[in-house]
Amino acid sequence: MSNQKETLVQVRDLSVTYHTRLGPLSAVDHVSFDIYKGEILGVVGESGCGKSTMGKALMRLIMPPGEISSGHIIFDGEDVMQYDQKQLRDFRGRRISMIFQDPMTSLNPVQRVDEHLIEAIQVHEPQTPVEAALRRARTLIEKLGIQKERLRDYPHQLSGGMRQRVMIGLGLVLNADLIVADEATTSLDVIVEAKLLDEFKKLRDEFNLTILMITHNIALIAQIADRIMVMYAGQVAEIGDVTEVFDHPRHPYTEGLLRSVPNIELDEREELYKMGGEPPNLSRPPAGCRFHPRCAQAMPICAQREPELTEISPGRFVHCWLYQDHPQEVAHA
Repeated sequence: MSNQKETLVQVRDLSVTYHTRLGPLSAVDHVSFDIYKGEILGVVGESGCGKSTMGKALMRLIMPPGEISSGHIIFDGEDVMQYDQKQLRDFRGRRISMIFQDPMTSLNPVQRVDEHLIEAIQVHEPQTPVEAALRRARTLIEKLGIQKERLRDYPHQLSGGMRQRVMIGLGLVLNADLIVADEATTSLDVIVEAKLLDEFKKLRDEFNLTILMITHNIALIAQIADRIMVMYAGQVAEIGDVTEVFDHPRHPYTEGLLRSVPNIELDEREELYKMGGEPPNLSRPPAGCRFHPRCAQAMPICAQREPELTEISPGRFVHCWLYQDHPQEVAHA
């Protein structure tokens, strides 16, 4: 996956398996992609497609009964899979931070906002005095649009938007290189969401941040992302420039996903498009391409063998037999 941009993260053949009573469940299956420095990469897909699991895997936060069963995560030239626990503690927060889906359950209800931020600083920089840590926290929180007086508030005293800004602050306070935002705007109203999206863009420009934005809201990605990665059933379906993918989707699943977005200009006699079928059971996925039971363009080879993630143009990758060499000849071979 070559690109002229500077690569921050290289994910290669990443798989995450959960061991259940019904057998192994492949939540992320041989996923490969790059994240470039200073970009916002959007990750979209249906619920249960492996987006959040993949984000947690980047930080090696997969807990039993799950495990990272294969793959490499190369972060700025170093393989995170080789880190010991001490290296991981330094890596999380300092190099990569995560903004979780629900800030109310992610923040400690008995700690004030300033205590959260000071603790994050002193865990990674124990030599930093409390006064210096507090000054950093105050400067950052004001940049995020929260009055410094609110530093002494507890999470329950803040609005949803303010709590989400505190979570962003925790991600930024150590100047992490990569922020993983997992459904960071799910619980917010549209006005607060729009303000947060603007803040993400400003923070990216000001701090030279790299952001991995995980969401089921494809319209949100259209507003904020530079590139988009579409996931289906634990695999990558398509990766490319956000404008190119929206204007000319190549994978049949991406096309169906975009057609499913509500359109206020839809004629009242027209019905909203609904993709047929259901996502597969990941403990017993179908043979071949995982999307073929729902795909109107499926060919015989689709049910027989899994396609490769193929670069069809510079920076544009599609996981589909429609873009493989001579698919019908392969099917008859």
